[in-house]
Amino acid sequence: MTIYQTRNIRHPLINLVRLKGFPILRQLQLEERLLRNSSDNWCIINDGTDNPTIVMGVSGKPDELLDIKSVLGDQIPVIRRFTGGGTVIVDHNTVFVTFICNKDAVAGLKPFPQPIMSWSGLLYNKVFQGTDFHLRENDYVFGNRKFGGNAQSITKSRWIHHTSFLWDYEVRNMAYLRHPKRVPDYRELPYLGLLRSS
Repeated sequence: MTIYQTRNIRHPLINLVRLKGFPILRQLQLEERLLRNSSDNWCIINDGTDNPTIVMGVSGKPDELLDIKSVLGDQIPVIRRFTGGGTVIVDHNTVFVTFICNKDAVAGLKPFPQPIMSWSGLLYNKVFQGTDFHLRENDYVFGNRKFGGNAQSITKSRWIHHTSFLWDYEVRNMAYLRHPKRVPDYRELPYLGLLRSS
């Protein structure tokens, strides 16, 4: 684990934590601890998690979102995270990026879901400059293909925004997930996304 502190005139002082293969359950526990018990700003980047794991949003319903028979039969771990968002299966091909910030950390940013989402879209637009990257509703896409799903939580004084970027995926793992009943409007077209999260 490596921790750095960085500052940019337009961005907050932030502690950067780099991880590789850190188990997603432990990462989510760390994130919740930092959200609730720290007053510092954090960015956590984790390059993959070793074992395929299904991560569900706080209000996700397993019987609607999972092929429970195959999940149980193949003993795929299922985690319910403390934030909203959809359901995704993650593994060594997933890159996780999390921002945990005080409400006043980013000048002019209102601590509500859509402004935080827009801010993150502008940030990643610089990261993926020169590509066909877009923020479409609450998804990160290349063209119309979703490759990043997001979840958030906002407390009295802080917020968290975390993303699972799928750089590649095992087709057979997608069979553990059911297509959600609700999807963003742009995905009402023939389904092109890599993730099946809502």
